[in-house]
Parts: sequence; structure tokens; C-alpha cells
Amino acid sequence: MDTVITRFPPSPTGYLHIGGARTALFNWLWARKTGGKFVLRIEDTDTVRSTKASVDAIFDSLHWLGIDWDEGPFFQTERYPIYREYIQRLVASGHAYYCSCSPEEVDAMREEAKANGKRPMYNQRCRNLDLGPGENRVVRLKVPNTGSTVVDDIVKGPTSFQNSEIDDFIIQRSDGSPTYNLAVVVDDLTMGINTILRGDDHLVNTPKQILIYRGLGAEPPVFGHVPMVLGNDKARLSKRHGAMSVGEYQKMGILPDAILNYLVRLGWSHGDQEFFTRKELIEKFSLEHLGRSPSMFDMDKLLALNAKHIQAKSNAEIAEALIPFVAEKGITIENTAAVQLAVESLKPRCKTLVEMAEAARFYFVDTLTFDEKAVAKFLKPEIMQPLCECADTMEALALDAFTEPALEEIFKQVMARHDLKFGKLAQPLRVALTGKTVSPGIFEMILALGRDKTVSRIRAVLK
Repeated sequence: MDTVITRFPPSPTGYLHIGGARTALFNWLWARKTGGKFVLRIEDTDTVRSTKASVDAIFDSLHWLGIDWDEGPFFQTERYPIYREYIQRLVASGHAYYCSCSPEEVDAMREEAKANGKRPMYNQRCRNLDLGPGENRVVRLKVPNTGSTVVDDIVKGPTSFQNSEIDDFIIQRSDGSPTYNLAVVVDDLTMGINTILRGDDHLVNTPKQILIYRGLGAEPPVFGHVPMVLGNDKARLSKRHGAMSVGEYQKMGILPDAILNYLVRLGWSHGDQEFFTRKELIEKFSLEHLGRSPSMFDMDKLLALNAKHIQAKSNAEIAEALIPFVAEKGITIENTAAVQLAVESLKPRCKTLVEMAEAARFYFVDTLTFDEKAVAKFLKPEIMQPLCECADTMEALALDAFTEPALEEIFKQVMARHDLKFGKLAQPLRVALTGKTVSPGIFEMILALGRDKTVSRIRAVLK
């Protein structure tokens, strides 16, 4: 095959959903794996429902996912003259014809066929009348009455459709606009698309599209129809299963690499490997390992995978991604180094950036909110002196000496003087510094807070 050219053709009638993102990902990965091209096309012929807001949202989601394109975006509404040219070629070659039958007449034909126990289809009344253009006339493709059309699918294998079961379908409406199947074929043909990976809900359209290719004397592309994604109840994926738009997952604090990793595993495998970096996906993706069975979307698995990607990223990468989530809580951060220290302490404990932003709040606020039960249980009069000694000793340390070994030594000395076990000192100190009983490890948390803020918070509690 020549250079692989794939495409992603979303309709801008809403946001980019998970199923669409998976389709884009498969095509993008194959183009990147083979050194080919990935084309973005906006199928906006539904002018009533298509909106610029949806177009922008699709672009934003693809950018966030890191799915870039080599050509486009092309808009179908800007290509009507091209479609008309190809429709006329089909009419001139005898592969299509004008039809003057009204919708009511066609409905009556179908009802009559149904009453006679036949498939409800258009009866081809205008097929051999050699009609020309006229008011309220459509153009239909002349489908062979015998034989079959085979989709040689790289995922499902060969699938045969009897031509006698395919209507002489409309390729141009009475208002002169092209139908979906015609526009798609002309776009793919003129853009050089030679590999199409898409959901198997499109399989019913594929024989019609192959017939249009044949009518134009062109070779159809390679088709691969991947099974749909199901919910954990094996029903078609819907919002109740967590099938939100890509943008919603971004707001939840899911990393783009985690989304890509999870989506590719919904229909593709590489042995038993579950965790993939973006680079590994491009290196290992292959068409022969696309699955034939539906995959089930599991939010818990996505969250677990996101946690692994958070841990695999550098502190600097996670800090950069975290700052906007912290800002949403009304907290402005000027010292990014402090964020990286906070991230280091929180990475093993958080599944999303939203969760991490909430857990990191105590690091950056000026005034803590204390859990009253925690205060009553741990900040008792007898612990005040040990806390005071901790603050005094920490304050005496030079900044470059404020290290974990130094903190451990301070703890040992205070614990020895007051005959305390580690938890009896660490837990009151944790409440004093965070307002809560749960936090990262005590030493890493103190190092992330820094000497001055740690001492200041202990002093505030002592007062």
C-alpha cells in the first residue's frame, strides 16, 4: 500500500464523546505508526444542529488529547460544488438517475411491497426513464439487482450483502444537497483516504459506499469496523455509564495520556500489557490486534489507570497540570517549586487532579479549617510542650539543613524527652499543620510546607 492516509470525520452537533475519541485515536495511531497522514474533516451538512461551539469543543478536545492532524480541518459545507460534480459523473455514466417520485409515492411503494411479503423498498419506477433535472427531483444510485457486495473488513473479516436487499438509495436530495454516503465517498476519494477505522454501527453504510466507489471507477479504501463500547451492564454506552464528553473527563482531573491509554484498550490489545505511554502506543499499535468483541467501559479501571499515569509523570508535569485545579478553589500559587513538593507527597495517594487539588489545599491556604473532633482528640494540653519544642528546634535549623534526616532527629529527641511513641507526636503535629487527621507522610508533608510555614502553624496552634 502507498502512504497510509486515515481520517476522523466528526459531526459538530455536540461535544466530542468517548466513542468518537476512540475512533480518532485508532486512526491517529495507525497514521503515526506507519509514518502516514491523519486528516480531520468536519461533517457539518446537518446545518440545523451543527454549531461553531461544537466545532471549537471538538478542536479543544483533540488538542488536549494530543491528537494532531496533518491535513484539514475540511468542512463539508464548503465542498458542495465538488459533490455536484461527482453526482453528475455518476448520472452521465449510467450509475445514477433522476427520480421524480414524491416521498408519499415512495412510502406507498414500500407499504405495497411489505403487504406482499417483500422487503419494503423503492420499486425503481424511474430507473430506466432517463429523466433529467427538475423541480423536486432526487438522484438515486442504480444498485445492481443481482450479485452481492462484499466488505472485506480487516476486523470482522469478509461480510457479504445481497444487492437485491439494497435500495436504489438517494445520493442527492431534491434541494440539490448531497446525502451522507455520497459526500463521505467523494471526500475520502478526493482526500486520498485509503484506510478507514470506525465503529461497527457504520457497517450498514459500507456496502452502499463501496457501490458508489465502483460507480466512479475507484478502488474502495481498507475498512475496519470496531465493535461498539458498552457499559458494564452490556448495554450500549450512555451517560449513565460515565460516557461523558472528553471535556468532562478533563474537568474530572483525568490526564490525557490516561484517557488515550484506556480508550485504546477498549478494542485493542498487546499481550497482557495494560499500562502504555503515548510513545509505546505508537510503537506497538497494530491492526491485527483490534478486537472483534464489544468492550465494556469501567470508570473504576479508568481511575486506577489514571492514578498510575499520575505516578509515572514527573513532579513538574503534574504540578503544571494541577495549578489550574487549585486555582479553581480560589488559591493562587506563585511558588511552583512548592507545588512540586506538594505533588511529590500526594502522587501515591490521588487518582485524579481534582482529588489532588483538594488534598493539596492545606499546603497553600493562609488559614486552616480544623476538624473539631481531631482537635479535641489530639491537641490536648499535655502535647503542647512537645509541639513547642518541635517548633523551636525546626526554627533554629538553617534552610539548607531542613531535611528529612534532621526532622527525624528532632522527633527522636522530643519523643525521648517526653516518653512518646511516634504516633503520639506525629498525629497531633499533623492536626496542627493540616487541620485534619489524614495527610501525606509527616516528614514529606513538613518538607513540602517548608520550615517557616510549619513553624508558623505550630505557633498559631500553641497560642
